[in-house]
Amino acid sequence: MSKKEFALELEGRTKTFAVKIIKFSALLPHNDVGVVLRKQIVRSGTSVGANYREANRSVSRADFKNKIAICEKELSETQYWLDVIREAGLINPDQVSVTYEECTQLLKLFTAIGRNLSERKF
Repeated sequence: MSKKEFALELEGRTKTFAVKIIKFSALLPHNDVGVVLRKQIVRSGTSVGANYREANRSVSRADFKNKIAICEKELSETQYWLDVIREAGLINPDQVSVTYEECTQLLKLFTAIGRNLSERKF
């Protein structure tokens, strides 16, 4: 798979993740706590795809690296909110685990990309 094919595939995957996060957030209770958590997880979970798309259109290596770091941070935050939701028992644990697993896989992937960028010298 070429770098361009990989980038396009990952863009699609992060967009699919954003849609999953939006649908997942709709399962949260419709009370004050649910509203706060919904806003937090939708912001962090949907920004991953937007930042990765921007990374692929970056004007410099430094810009690309910065956007990848943002993706990594946003995925980590999303994972945190998923942990909070699961531990608070707000959604059936089975419904949390599918989204949590995808978030974990994406976080590992972006961490590896970021690490690779840091190790490469140009």
